[in-house]
Order: sequence, then C-alpha cells, then structure tokens
Amino acid sequence: MAERTEQKATTGRQGTISMPLAITMLVILALSYVVNSMDRQVFPVLLPAVSQEFGITLSPGGLLTTIFTLGIAVAGFPAGRMVDRYSRKYMIMIGIAIYSIFTILTALALGFWDMLFYRATTGIGEGMQQAAMFAAVGSYFYRNRAVAIGVLNFAFGVGSFIGPFVGGLVLQSTGSWKLPLYIYGILGLIFIPIIALAVSKKFTEKVELSRSGSAEEEIDARMPERFFNRNMIITILTAAAVGLVMFGYIGLYPTFLQQGLGFEPATAGFAASMFGVGALMGIPAGYLGDRLNQRWVIIMALVGVIVVSYLLFNVAKTPFPHYVLSFLFGTFASGFLFVNVYALMQRSVKTTMIGRASGTFITSLYGAAAFSGYVFGFLVGRFDWSGAAAIQLILVSFIAVVAMLFADISKLLPKDLENR
Repeated sequence: MAERTEQKATTGRQGTISMPLAITMLVILALSYVVNSMDRQVFPVLLPAVSQEFGITLSPGGLLTTIFTLGIAVAGFPAGRMVDRYSRKYMIMIGIAIYSIFTILTALALGFWDMLFYRATTGIGEGMQQAAMFAAVGSYFYRNRAVAIGVLNFAFGVGSFIGPFVGGLVLQSTGSWKLPLYIYGILGLIFIPIIALAVSKKFTEKVELSRSGSAEEEIDARMPERFFNRNMIITILTAAAVGLVMFGYIGLYPTFLQQGLGFEPATAGFAASMFGVGALMGIPAGYLGDRLNQRWVIIMALVGVIVVSYLLFNVAKTPFPHYVLSFLFGTFASGFLFVNVYALMQRSVKTTMIGRASGTFITSLYGAAAFSGYVFGFLVGRFDWSGAAAIQLILVSFIAVVAMLFADISKLLPKDLENR
C-alpha cells in the first residue's frame, strides 16, 4: 500500500476542494457503502435455504450469519492504525475488492467450513473499507461529524433494506440462494474504478483542523493525551453491547419469523428490511447528537431498544406489527446508537488519533457481534425465543445504559454548550 502522497489539507487554497465537490465524493462513498450493507444483510434471509441444503442446525447457522463481523473486528484495530499512516482511498478500494470477491466465493462453497471462512473473510474487507471511509468522512466534516457519519449510516440503511428484501424476492422466485450473492459481489467490484476516478485524496486524506483558534482546536486541546481514557473505555463497552444486541437481532430475526411465526421468506425479508429503513434515521440522529448532550441521546436510544425488543419477541405475531417494530429497532440500534457511539468515540480522542478510534470502534462492536448469532441460537435452544431476547437484547442493553451514566462529555463540547 502506497504511503500518502498528498499534503494534509489546510485552510489555504492548496490542498482543498469545494464543498459541493466534497459532498459529491461523500455521496459516492455512501453509495459504495450501500452495496457493503446489501452484501452483509442478505445472508440471514438466505440462511434457511442454506441450512436445508447443507444440513446446518440453528446455532451453527447463526454463526454463519454473524461470523463476518469477526473478520471486521480482526481488521478493525490494525486497519485503524493503518488509516493514520497510509492512503485511506487505497484502503477503501482494497477493502471493497476483498469482500466482493469472497461474497462470490460464498456462493461457490462446498460445505459449512469453507463457507464459514469465506463469510469471515468478507468481514476483513468490510472492516478495511469502513475504518478508512469513516475516518476520512469524520476528519473532513469535523464540525458536523455525527451528521456526516449519519449520512454513511443512511447509506447502510438503504442497503439494509434493499439487501434482504431483494434477496428474499430472488430466493422465492428462483429458488436459488446463490444468485443474490453473485449479484451483490459484482456490484461491489464495479465501485472500485468509480472511486479510483471520482474520489480525490484531498477529500480522503484530510487530517488537520479547519483553522487556528477554532472551536474544534479548542476542544482538541482539552482532550486527554492518553488514547484509552475514561470516555474511550466507556464507549468501547457500549459499542460491544450494541454489537451483541444489534447483530444478534440481525442474524436470527428472519429465522425467528420463518420458523417461529411461519412467515414466508419474502415476508420475513421485508420485515428484516424495515430495520434498514430505520437505519435511515442516522442523519437526524447525528444532527441531534451534534447539538444535544450525546450521552443522553445514547441512553434514550438504548431504552428504546429494550422496549422494542420485548414487543418483537413477546407481543407481535402478525406481519404489520413486525414491520413497524423492526423499523423502530433499526432507528434506535443503527440510526441512533451506531452513529452516536461511533461519533462519541472519535470525539473522545485528539484528531491525530481518529483513525485509531475508528478502528477501535470497529473491533469493539464487531468483535462482540461475531458470535452474537451463535450465542442467540444457543440461548433460544435453552430458553426459547422470548427468553433469549430477554437475556441478549434487553439485559445487555440495560448494562450499556449503566455504563453510559459514567461518561463525561463536558470536555467534548465548546464552552458555551458544556451545560447542555
């Protein structure tokens, strides 16, 4: 990987790009992230068909749905360190190539173990892309970081809707669980030359603050010198809780709908896709996180997850309530928690450590998520769906609420906003 060849962007004319052009590049990266999301979200809908073909039981099947997050977690921290040293643009393209190729290989798997390897390796590529892309966007749009991350999470939501919904339709109409994987893998590869030609390093490699004496520089001066400071430790714990909760739900919720409630694959796929519609709320969630006390935004979202989880696995029995509740789960878990915990972790360190912060978030969230499907499947076998949800979704979210009560964000705000 080539060293960064361009100078850091400053406030002068050299090394800067216009805001409309920067927004255009943000949109291109966001579109590539739509495909990333489609790729990772489609497999849970395909799982019943895959399990039937290969004779896979629920717990190993749950592992297949979430093992890609282990690859993301493994790639996260080293990718974060590399983001602070090497070209973010090249890392984005390499990451896309890895997960796209191994998505195609997943469709060619001969059994459980090679499929498990392919799924895990897709996560390595997704982790590289995500660490580099979120660091680039978070650095360039420093002043409105949560909103910028919200834009990427909006893209994740679009892909989370398209991926399982279209995948369920293709599966139901053709009977092939392989075809969606081929389609999504090829779409990912198409974005590599698009990014190479259309996204400038002046956008992806910016690391400096906007201007001397700015509010951003004043906040940065108050940041602890230590990377693993109090807020970092709390946000690491919270990110891990979010990963365990969100991906436990993502991994086996379509199976719950099909096996537990008797929904058709297309209906289950649509319900799972409503999670992605909820994730579209990442932009307003980021807006609120930039302007309100972010600790309380996160806590209220965790409470929302607790309430919705109970209703999903204990009360709702027909499709329409599940459409609504899945949307709300996506709103709270992906729209609010993913965006604001990610932004809070970046805000908890000096700007020169943003890449490491992005990598740490990825490792924390996806490390916990890696085995969330397996754990959820194991708990279902012991306590049924309702009991498993009470332990993994509700109890873990409550623990995260307690952890966030100890966060101190006063140093992360301009002085005139400290008391919000």
